[in-house]
Amino acid sequence: MLWFAQATALRRMATVMAAIMAFPLLLAEPAAAERASSYPSRPLRLIVPFAKGGPTDVVARLISPEMAKSLGQPVVVENIVGAGGTIGTLRAAQAAPDGYTLILGHMGTHAAAVALYPGLGYRPDVDFVPVALVARMPVLLLARRQFPAANLAEFVAYVRSHQDRINVAHAGVGSVSYASCMLLNHLLDINPTGVPFSGTGPAMDALVAGQVDYMCDQIVNAVLPLRTEVIKAYAVAGADRDPSVPSVPTAAEAGLPQFQVEAWNAVFAPKDTPPEVIAILNAAVVQALDRPEVREPMVGLGGVVPPRDQRTPAVLAALVSSELPKWRQALKRPAP
Repeated sequence: MLWFAQATALRRMATVMAAIMAFPLLLAEPAAAERASSYPSRPLRLIVPFAKGGPTDVVARLISPEMAKSLGQPVVVENIVGAGGTIGTLRAAQAAPDGYTLILGHMGTHAAAVALYPGLGYRPDVDFVPVALVARMPVLLLARRQFPAANLAEFVAYVRSHQDRINVAHAGVGSVSYASCMLLNHLLDINPTGVPFSGTGPAMDALVAGQVDYMCDQIVNAVLPLRTEVIKAYAVAGADRDPSVPSVPTAAEAGLPQFQVEAWNAVFAPKDTPPEVIAILNAAVVQALDRPEVREPMVGLGGVVPPRDQRTPAVLAALVSSELPKWRQALKRPAP
């Protein structure tokens, strides 16, 4: 009967080993559930890597109070400016992955910057976890009110013949304003003087004051100056006219179909942020975008609120992946 006793002992040992091996899994599920049930327990920080008053800042200040309603904690907007938004973005990438530091990034910080900064310090598709797409923003070609061109054809002719005497405003290398006008200047084969600002808000102020000649900017920053006619617009760099400025033709309608740029804003968290925390944050963004307190002013300023099926982390991840090679090619700079 020795063999029977040995077999029984082996079966008992196997049962004990299986229980030991399963123990970490049994611990993991309650730990994740506990983390989700207690999150968030303190205020969150939403980094805006641009100056106050610019398009990204406006979007952040629309969604942050509505996210706070869902999360039960304040969402504090923090502006960290510089280097076309990359300083604030790097700060967000280096933050603890606990769900308490987020960033409202965009096409510049999470796509075009890779082609513009060889030593960027972060990888948009690796060092961040996508949370949700927040808005799509048409880009406009704008000029000071007294700029001597009545339409896009006249603008093209003028800048080509006066490029040594004109300047273009932007919010720093890597910003949407910089990348968009860099693409435009490449298409027109011109090299005007660039005038950097700490954000598109200050750049727009300079354009309104007539201190700079032209700039490319997201529509949310341009609607009010256009409606008050303190600046002028030559084209929308997209497939369709925008209902908030219906008199502005598309670039294709105005004779430059290659000028196609769509800005977007999205919420990201640092890499390794737990999936259950990302799910809570995504739900907060989705709910915020459905509220009239966000949707109505966003649309009124020319922004496009994405439908619910485009607000998932997977959709945002695919968008970033598609934008990176696009801008590397458009801006003709090697990847870092």
